[in-house]
Amino acid sequence: MPALETYWRKRDFKSTPEPRGRKARKAGNSFTIQKHDATRLHYDLRLEMDGVLKSWAVTRGPSLVPGEKRLAVHVEDHPLDYGDFEGTIPKGEYGGGTVLLWDRGTWEPVGDPHRGYKKGHLEFELHGEKLGGRWHLVRIHGRPREKRENWLLIKAEDEVARAADAPDILEEEPDSVKTGRDLEEISKDAPGWSSRTGKIEKKPRARQKNGARKANGTGNAGEAAGTTETDAMPDPSSLKGAKKKPLPDFVEPTLASLSPKPPEGDRWLHEIKFDGYRLQVRVEAGRVKFLTRSGLDWTKKFGKEIAAAFQALPMGTALIDGELVVENAGGASDFSALQGDLSEGRTDRFVFYVFDMLYLDGYDITNAPLIERKRLLEQLVGAGAEPIRYSGHFEASGATVLSHACRLSLEGIVSKLRDAPYRSGRSKSWIKSKCSSRQEFVIAGYVPSTTSRKAIGSLVMGVYNGGKLEHVGRVGTGYSASVAEDLFRRLERIRIPSSPFAEKLGADAARQVRYTRPELVADVEFRAWTADNNLRHAAFRGLREDKEPTEVVRETTAATAKAEPREEKPAVKLTHPDRIYWPDEGVTKQGLADYYTEVWDCMAPFVTGRPLALLRGPEGITGQSFFQKHAWKGLNENIVLVKDATDEESEEPLISINDLDGLLGLVQSAVLEIHPWGSTVADWEHPDTIIMDLDPGDGVEWQDVIEAAQETRQRLEQAGLNAFLKTSGGKGLHVVAPLKPKADWPQVKEFTKAIADSMAADTPDKYVSTITKSKRKGKILIDYLRNQRGATAVAPYSTRARPGAAVSMPLDWEELTPGIGPAYFTVLNTPTRLAALSKNPWADFRKAEAPLARKTPSKRR
Repeated sequence: MPALETYWRKRDFKSTPEPRGRKARKAGNSFTIQKHDATRLHYDLRLEMDGVLKSWAVTRGPSLVPGEKRLAVHVEDHPLDYGDFEGTIPKGEYGGGTVLLWDRGTWEPVGDPHRGYKKGHLEFELHGEKLGGRWHLVRIHGRPREKRENWLLIKAEDEVARAADAPDILEEEPDSVKTGRDLEEISKDAPGWSSRTGKIEKKPRARQKNGARKANGTGNAGEAAGTTETDAMPDPSSLKGAKKKPLPDFVEPTLASLSPKPPEGDRWLHEIKFDGYRLQVRVEAGRVKFLTRSGLDWTKKFGKEIAAAFQALPMGTALIDGELVVENAGGASDFSALQGDLSEGRTDRFVFYVFDMLYLDGYDITNAPLIERKRLLEQLVGAGAEPIRYSGHFEASGATVLSHACRLSLEGIVSKLRDAPYRSGRSKSWIKSKCSSRQEFVIAGYVPSTTSRKAIGSLVMGVYNGGKLEHVGRVGTGYSASVAEDLFRRLERIRIPSSPFAEKLGADAARQVRYTRPELVADVEFRAWTADNNLRHAAFRGLREDKEPTEVVRETTAATAKAEPREEKPAVKLTHPDRIYWPDEGVTKQGLADYYTEVWDCMAPFVTGRPLALLRGPEGITGQSFFQKHAWKGLNENIVLVKDATDEESEEPLISINDLDGLLGLVQSAVLEIHPWGSTVADWEHPDTIIMDLDPGDGVEWQDVIEAAQETRQRLEQAGLNAFLKTSGGKGLHVVAPLKPKADWPQVKEFTKAIADSMAADTPDKYVSTITKSKRKGKILIDYLRNQRGATAVAPYSTRARPGAAVSMPLDWEELTPGIGPAYFTVLNTPTRLAALSKNPWADFRKAEAPLARKTPSKRR
């Protein structure tokens, strides 16, 4: 990820005085330590390296006592401008609180700092106004899949070190080295003060056009509800309909009714639908409880940080409605990630979105209009900070909001009547519209794994209808290896000898099934219902321990009730369909086959009738993998063999496919990446596609890659070609142009080399056209070598054999924003995106073919 992308994504620079900054081009060796009074007081150590400030949050601050270990949590890189920042970050913004510049100076690494940083042991000397001498930063080995990096800051033994009973430097010198002020003096300049800009007044947030942050409902709240002053204590007595009453133990929540499309009109507000656990927060006398939708007390499940954040809000008693989530790298809530964190006992990634309030400080406000309750709630949580976030809403067209959410592969939206009171139970004043078919199902049995003795291979699912359990098919993907083993242990304990379904299953449906008591509920995403009422292309997303099995019925609307024709048995039979290819994401061989079946119509023009280079991984991405372009033993009969007439030395044929069965044959052979030639087998010598691969080196910001794509597009269009865009699924972007197959390979290579060389010559500090790694640090490689005979590039919609199960995704140029990174779209979320698109952005790719220009591309205009 580019150095400052995470820093930018976490901040709204219209509201915070923090500098936006850019990665510096010149090297330096500054360091700063900032005293940061946020949710809790800590000290931020920042060391300049590679044009940014590498940063650690030292929870108790540095100690001059040799050998004393202080926890230092590695956080996102900051711009160099941040080293001079002192002021207040408004409450409610990321890191809201007071920042004091506690120390500054230079640092001197002992040995190679890049090697030390990579290996997890930095040794260095500080030359500051308060701190000096030699120090160590040592990375601690975390739990598997732990994303937060914990380090230790340790003072070395030298003449600057102090004895354990000596005065603490933090208490001895608490004030700013820049202004001489203390935290209290700086905090009085709230809502925002910066040594760079002076006092900043809180302003309504501007309307946002794009980005995952808006889609998650964290932006644009001011547009819908107006901006409130966060300094004032919220007053529930001022709300129309508020009644003074004792705090109830629990209020049954409002549940949304399912609709195929959102309602329209000014009466409705629209919020992003979160993918987590719906919880009611009950606060009384400093005690916080988290209650499920059925009233179960789940407080102990979520650790102390979330509860402490609610305790810090300016209220005495309250009931708040919201959802606890874990967000993925793209910023979207992810129930599977939440389940994984809960099973591992991990609590540091939890975020709590609040979207309604029922009671506050002695007043029942359920009869107040929704918009007024939300205003009060925004005012309340505006006085807090992470991990509590206010769920903003949108007053645009419901169809527009849903379309935007679905294009970003989110779960959907919830539309609410702006003036409605809060009413328990299923309600027509809350309407949910989903981007994909998804609901809970009862687990009634399982089929053992074919690759592990103590794991499930698929789950057998059901729903209740009139008190009877009906069979709806199996779910065979979406389980990580650990989840599959955990489900096996749970289900083995509740096995029963006979079927719990009301009707006898057919022979195929009952094959190898081990039945269980219908006690567990699973959250499942699927593409459609078949004509015989079975789930089609279903994937497990997690257990729903907050829902009773007897409540689970088939959710239908006028749109979802339509069933697809009965599925015919595929021509390609998968052996070991439950073999897990992407362990963390739970994508199995069957899941990969389902994915390619879903995207086939869009993908087919780019992989059929072409020679293919393939990356195979029989044991998935964690095992050994290898590239292969020639035939192998046991090749599926649906895979086509083609002969390269110019390769006289080799008698081995190359690989090609002509249809979906051929692609599924590749899946059966553990093909995890598909790389086609830029020409067809009908015309080997005349390419019909140009690919410019923009590959960022270490330290390159994502915004720079976006700008590089726009410049590449401009140069191709200057040459008379039409440029298309796709993510690589790895680190960069591909700018692709369709060609009339007239020019030969040497001509195409010469043309693309000229573009790459001219970009590198025009902006040598930003681009490089030579593949030598030593020259690529901090620059973007304009890789033109994909455009020569026998070279390949990853196909549109192809998966990548990397953690995350990302795919190479075609985009519209208007979608090229910082909110969508190179690996944003995955096997799991791509079908949702495609279903939401009104038009495939590459639908006219072949119609846009143009001849290759005879002249060398000109320099940038």
